[in-house]
Amino acid sequence: MSNATTGKTVRFTIDPNTPLKADERAQLDALKDRPIDFSDISASPDDAKWTRPGVLIPETKKQVTLRLDADVLNYFRHTGKRYQTRINGVLRAYMRAHQGK
Repeated sequence: MSNATTGKTVRFTIDPNTPLKADERAQLDALKDRPIDFSDISASPDDAKWTRPGVLIPETKKQVTLRLDADVLNYFRHTGKRYQTRINGVLRAYMRAHQGK
């Protein structure tokens, strides 16, 4: 078994061709399967909608080809992941500011 760490995440891999050592086998055998106690968790409301954490259900979007100046595109790309969503937000703010004019 090898231990490769990245930040705070610890990953273990088991080589199927290498048998477990006696102490590793003993640790594995000592683990007990037991039911999980869910009694302290309140029931979900009937109207609860479950999604992945931090992920909003997007409105239907259309894929388009858009030509942007290189410096504008680089600026948004350097702001991190989901830069296209931020570009969409800027365009939406512009649209709202100019509606009804």
